[in-house]
Amino acid sequence: MRLPRRPALTAAATLLALTACGTGAESGGGSVTVTIAANSIEGGKNAESAQWIKQWVIPEFEKTHPGVKVLFRPSGVDDEQYKTKIALDFRSRTGADVIDLDGIWVGEFAQAGYIKPLTDVGGATVEQWEGWAKIPQAVQGLGVFDGKKYGLPQGTDGRVLYYNKTLFDKAGLPATWQPTSWQDIIDAATELKAAGVRTPLQINAGTAMGEATTMQGVLPLLAGAGSEIYADGKWTGASSALKDALGLYQRIYGRSGLGDPRLQQEAKGRDKSFTQFAAGQIGILAESDYFWRSVIEPRAGVAPMKNRDQTVGYAKIPAQRPGGGLRGQDFVSMSGGAVRVLNPHSKHPGTAWDLLAFMHSAAATKAQLAGQVRISARTDVNADVLTADPMLDYVAREVLPLTAYRPGLAVYPQVSAALQEATAAVLNGTPPDEAATAYQDELEDIVGGAANIAG
Repeated sequence: MRLPRRPALTAAATLLALTACGTGAESGGGSVTVTIAANSIEGGKNAESAQWIKQWVIPEFEKTHPGVKVLFRPSGVDDEQYKTKIALDFRSRTGADVIDLDGIWVGEFAQAGYIKPLTDVGGATVEQWEGWAKIPQAVQGLGVFDGKKYGLPQGTDGRVLYYNKTLFDKAGLPATWQPTSWQDIIDAATELKAAGVRTPLQINAGTAMGEATTMQGVLPLLAGAGSEIYADGKWTGASSALKDALGLYQRIYGRSGLGDPRLQQEAKGRDKSFTQFAAGQIGILAESDYFWRSVIEPRAGVAPMKNRDQTVGYAKIPAQRPGGGLRGQDFVSMSGGAVRVLNPHSKHPGTAWDLLAFMHSAAATKAQLAGQVRISARTDVNADVLTADPMLDYVAREVLPLTAYRPGLAVYPQVSAALQEATAAVLNGTPPDEAATAYQDELEDIVGGAANIAG
């Protein structure tokens, strides 16, 4: 979905917009009213978030801010519907004061002029917020576009390599494994194959797995080769980094037989990879922490592993070679998540910032978790709540400080699809250089020509 064009909205579209910022503001007694908008609603979508806002955020903020009234504007619709609704609000200079956005929309909304940097709206006090010191720079990146902070990250995730310790033992590999290069991964997979493991290595590829191919596969590999898909206003084309990433796919799914190319082409291939890993048939799998907490979770997982904690190991994704990753890193990751932004048309921007900062305080973050063991954006909260889960604690401490994010631009989904097609071509025998060239040809059509492409 692209944002609405700049011409005036129709009357019908205008009716979709929320009431003006600070609805009911300046009522009797000089009180101030600010509003929160989120795609969550009690009894429906993201109900826990809606309950937190209504039952904790609003009463606690009003208690400490006399004269301020907070209203909640819930939604419970498809993400694209919510995106359209919020975009129309911004376009018509209306809407809530504090607004939830998917992090992948930040760049698109910023380029449209719908949102402004936090300091432009909230003022100089924004940079004095205590929370900045508790959120790693890489995690802050979820709400950053063109070097400016547009939003506060609500939470995030990280990508790692999972491995089966039982299969590693069978292959004579160490129980504590941390590859330091792509070659180390290939070497381990080769040993697993020699030990008779059905699928030594699984890194998502092809078009059937959709965005999972891009986020669990291509983008981490690009980062490992020292590149991003979008940087300094240009998209990465048929660069040496992309060719190296596609070359690794060839090494995995080509004649070596280290990966199963059929799995990448089936409609339910990713789900099958989950089941096969849980059954001890895959040696190494690249996935997000979602895989640990929701897929192979011993009691309620999609593909539960009763012996998960004893059998499954995890390691950081290495750069192609030590020091060769993005920002000169030895290890890389990719992350996603949601942010909260300020409406630049708020009638009470200072109070809106106070509310936003309050919603991202340590106390509020803990209250939102409500006892659940999940990764937050704040290091102090993670240090407190993740002690019960060593894996999630590992991601918070070791992985998030070195992570990166997808560019939040309108054409990104098309670019992502083109990357998926490039990996599919390699699976079907196309040489990496040819697949990269074909990708660049398609990329030029997507982003408006070679002038917008680097590499």
